Amino acid sequence: MSNKTTKNLESEAPAKPKRKIGPIVSSAHLASGRSSELSELEFGLIVASNAFNRWMIHCASAAGIPDMSPLDVLVLHSSNHRSRAKKVSDICMVLNIEDTHTVTYSLKKLLKQELVQSEKRGKETFYSVTDKGAERCKVYSEVRENCLVDSLKTLGFAKDDLGEVAVLLRGISGLYDQAARSAASL
Repeated sequence: MSNKTTKNLESEAPAKPKRKIGPIVSSAHLASGRSSELSELEFGLIVASNAFNRWMIHCASAAGIPDMSPLDVLVLHSSNHRSRAKKVSDICMVLNIEDTHTVTYSLKKLLKQELVQSEKRGKETFYSVTDKGAERCKVYSEVRENCLVDSLKTLGFAKDDLGEVAVLLRGISGLYDQAARSAASL
């Protein structure tokens, strides 16, 4: 059959009815309000967050740094960012972490593994990666390129699409921060 004949037969076939199964959410009672779409987004964030955390742990392990928590991985990469020493408060601000003690605990673990080093400057302590930490970050980046970046290409995402999603997520995080402040004042 020619392409033209195939297209004609396809256009004559009855259309499949669209079946709406409702929003895909983790908690139906939260989807019953004014915005079930928000509940769908939140479920997507939950699933994506858990997948991302699992990914970071396995990628770090493949890069030769086992027994890391997702926060440990984030703190290591933040300490390596732009090859500049950072205070705990700097790391917390960039990662939007309110509980500084969790970052301090991660830094202690990274110090023990000799992935970061500390330096006193007056009253402040600054943290930076060691040569070993920088090498592990480099290997992590290579594992990421091989396992994740190549997979993104198969899904058909363009770089611009990912950039737009990133902007949207940062904007949404601001809305949740503001909502948290509002809820704390109730």
